[in-house]
Amino acid sequence: MKKLFLFFAVVFLFAKISDACTNFIVTKGASVDGSVMVSYAADSHLLYGELYHFPAKTYPKGSKLKIYEWDTGKFLGIIDQVEQTYNVIGNVNEFQVAIGETTYGGREELVDTTGIMDYGSLIYIALQRSKSAREAIKIMVELMDKYGYYSSGESFSVCDKNEAWIFEVIGKGPGRKGAVWVAMKIPDGYVSAHANHARITTFPFQKKNDWFNPNQTVFHSPDVISFAREKGYYNGPDNEFSFSDTYAPLDFGGARFCEIRVWAFFNAVADGMDKYWDYAKGNIIRGKHDYPTNRMPLWVKPNRKLSQKDLFILMGDHLEGTELDMSKDIGAGPFGCPYRWRPLTWKVDGVTYCNERATATQQTAFSFIAQLRSWLPDHVGAVNWFSVDDAATTVYVPMYACITETPYNFREGNGDLMNFTMESAFWVFNLVSNWAYTRYNAMFPDIQKVQEELHNKFISEIAENDKKFVELYNKDKDKAIAEMTKYSHYAAEYTHKKWTELFAYLFTKYMDGNIKTPTEVPEGYKYYAPNLKQPGYGEEWYRRIANETGDKLKVK
Repeated sequence: MKKLFLFFAVVFLFAKISDACTNFIVTKGASVDGSVMVSYAADSHLLYGELYHFPAKTYPKGSKLKIYEWDTGKFLGIIDQVEQTYNVIGNVNEFQVAIGETTYGGREELVDTTGIMDYGSLIYIALQRSKSAREAIKIMVELMDKYGYYSSGESFSVCDKNEAWIFEVIGKGPGRKGAVWVAMKIPDGYVSAHANHARITTFPFQKKNDWFNPNQTVFHSPDVISFAREKGYYNGPDNEFSFSDTYAPLDFGGARFCEIRVWAFFNAVADGMDKYWDYAKGNIIRGKHDYPTNRMPLWVKPNRKLSQKDLFILMGDHLEGTELDMSKDIGAGPFGCPYRWRPLTWKVDGVTYCNERATATQQTAFSFIAQLRSWLPDHVGAVNWFSVDDAATTVYVPMYACITETPYNFREGNGDLMNFTMESAFWVFNLVSNWAYTRYNAMFPDIQKVQEELHNKFISEIAENDKKFVELYNKDKDKAIAEMTKYSHYAAEYTHKKWTELFAYLFTKYMDGNIKTPTEVPEGYKYYAPNLKQPGYGEEWYRRIANETGDKLKVK
């Protein structure tokens, strides 16, 4: 009976994390240029990729705000509106505050179905009201305390131009307002990550939350431990209490499908991660209080400083270079496709198996790299490198966080998940990626070439823009914002055009299983045939076919 319960619990977890998100966080001292960076991939099969915009506004005193759940659009309730909000582009605001998230779920009985504030509303309201990461966390806590927290367990990346925080939250159950939570500042010079599992373990207990005291680097709800005791989740000493292990006990899926993405990031940028590989695969060693003893640290010191381009590449990881490389086993097909169609788990002859869940995945709606630069004026310093669709085959396009209007091809309402339009970047990028999945090892290098060209172009242009826009900003702020809006639109439109052309090129080159390249037209000819290659499936795959079919296909 215990094994049956565990099986259903694992299947339920896998179903939840098939729609999942990944955050990588880089502090100032760990970046090449001294910027704070955070990545976020909104991985959902039912979310449309578009760039949200909340313009700065003033409201009459006493105004109200309707809250709708971000995931479903369900009306949850009404809260008080503030008199002044700030401009937000995607998940970055004009004062260089950025927030990402990953859902870890945790103990199901702690979901408060009577709460008003879901995790998505917390993000976008905090961005509209905060000028620092600390202020954003404070606002989110106050909103949960006043109106109740509606969602399940959530990890947030909350960053500004100087600091980066991990903020983990879970509710208290139906009818109990507020949440239990912990927020920890990542030490400068370090990197961190989270991917659908709570990662804060032990922490120093604080007497109070002195929000704007720069020396306080840990905040938490006053009842974070006492509530766990009340519910019977924990009975050890305070200094051994682990938030993650108490409110989101780790199992095979939490390691293999979530923590493995953190491991892949850490392994790419830091030394000594081999010792955690067994853990990342789901082999958990348990000790006191049934806590895992071999889990990874919350943050690591990178062996080099990272740039935004490093994050562009790392967001496209498929566990390459490991024994779980998704392009290597039979599931990759004859053309090394590093993707597996859902469901995440499957059963053969009564045995349950699973697909890997890597950082790059086909169901990504949008992703971004927020680059927050303290040496520039806020309106120039905050860049939302925004993309749609699969992070491995996308392009991160620079959107200044102060822009007053989003580009049309990224705009909300331009198509949706069931209405295709060539004017939407989401659909154009999906055309390219889904076509590439059919012959990945041949097409991906072609995609990568154009991707690299665009990334290099935009990185160079942003560097050139910095001086120009700062000079203009110091003379005429509104004109500078207008010029940054104009540039962001240009970058989006240029990318959209190039990717539409790329799809046409790939479709023409690879249709019907052939690979065609142009030839020169000989003099005197009206028509010429392109060069034609028919590489078939490759020797390894043909051998598999021969072994499975025996003499059926043998030429006699």
